[in-house]
Amino acid sequence: MKMVMAVIKPHKLDDVREALTGVGVAGLTAGEVKGFGRQRGHTEIYRGAEYTVSFVPKVKIEVVVADNQIEAAVEAIQKSAQSGQIGDGKIFVYDIASAVRIRTGETGDSAL
Repeated sequence: MKMVMAVIKPHKLDDVREALTGVGVAGLTAGEVKGFGRQRGHTEIYRGAEYTVSFVPKVKIEVVVADNQIEAAVEAIQKSAQSGQIGDGKIFVYDIASAVRIRTGETGDSAL
């Protein structure tokens, strides 16, 4: 099993959810986060005053998939989150040692 964690632009969340559902991913966790990468934030003008926004709003998505689904899940996220602009985000893949479904006690891939 693998955990796929992606940080994407907020307006791409629905597109990514639909793409993951389309490749058979059963569920995902998403939350609002703030951060910066190479873009180092940006400047905005508010009431005539310019100020620097150090942390850019993003959405963090986490999904756990079976090993045979990993390529399809990563490709679905990449294609659906891509806008071609700076700040599209990143995808990280982690190994998962085990998973347990709390309600039934199922373990491994069947817990997904």
